[in-house]
Amino acid sequence: MTLAAPPSPARPAGRTWSGLIVDLLDGRDLRTADTGWAMERVVRGEATSAQIAGFLVALRAKGETAAEIAGLAAAVRAQATPVEIPGPVVDIVGTGGDRLGVVNVSTMAAIVVASTGVTVVKHGGRAASSPTGGAADLVEALGIRLDHSPAEAARVASAAGIAFLHAPQYNPSLRQVAAVRRELAVPTAFNVLAPLISPADPGYGLVGVADARLLPVVAGVLAAQGRSALVVRGEDGLDKLTTTGPSRVFVVRDGAVVETVLDPRSLGLPLRSVDELRSPDAVGVARRFLAGERGAVRDVVLLNAAAALSTLPDAAPIEVCLEQCAAAVDSGAAAATLERWVAVA
Repeated sequence: MTLAAPPSPARPAGRTWSGLIVDLLDGRDLRTADTGWAMERVVRGEATSAQIAGFLVALRAKGETAAEIAGLAAAVRAQATPVEIPGPVVDIVGTGGDRLGVVNVSTMAAIVVASTGVTVVKHGGRAASSPTGGAADLVEALGIRLDHSPAEAARVASAAGIAFLHAPQYNPSLRQVAAVRRELAVPTAFNVLAPLISPADPGYGLVGVADARLLPVVAGVLAAQGRSALVVRGEDGLDKLTTTGPSRVFVVRDGAVVETVLDPRSLGLPLRSVDELRSPDAVGVARRFLAGERGAVRDVVLLNAAAALSTLPDAAPIEVCLEQCAAAVDSGAAAATLERWVAVA
């Protein structure tokens, strides 16, 4: 029989890096306030590289809990540059790290959702290793600036129905850990923070998580934040809903989390291969998709867009949302949304 580690004792004399790291090495879960304390030191530049690395590795070795991730996210959000955009606001974002090299589905899906009349504020950065780049890489290549101020981002969202928040600009304190993460070169808690720290505080959306063990953790954090979301992972490892087979889905609504499985065939979509979702021409793929090209990319983008749309209040079932998203592409509305976005951004 395996016994659970005892809870970490209270620290009346104050927290220390060594104390928190020892607790983690002993297998004890930290409180939200503990990880919040640690992240506050990081964002203020008061932590050494050794302290940050030791903490992240120990946390990863123990296994992160929703309470621990919530503390990290809250501390980052507290110092982020806020962006005020009237809701409801949707984000479609993935953690990255699936190492499968597929095209940037979330950015194309975001454009589709925006073309249905829903405000989308996408938060993300550049990819460190993906051959197709991250959200910021594709957005910039499509002709959209990444250096918008909060007021400019709000203006763009109002005019185009979609805006992009470049993570390094809105969360500059995270530069403190960039070098540490590069040198560690292993997944840490920071890999799942991006979907949880958008300064626009989107209440709805789709969050893809590549690490299967962190699916319920991220869902738990979103539930505690009061969001309505689908937290998903393809059984092929994609940090999004896949069309190569089923996907695990954690439905977050009204503070509760329910797990289910989504098979694309139940929505009339044929099974595809991962190879069909790869291309070195990210911009060309996006433009051909918006022009109405049929195939595997269209199917997976529409599936993820529909899933995001289905998280909104009083949303139609996902199969109806899928029809709405397909109509937005086929009518030219999605392509027009991109043109408008480029024009105002």
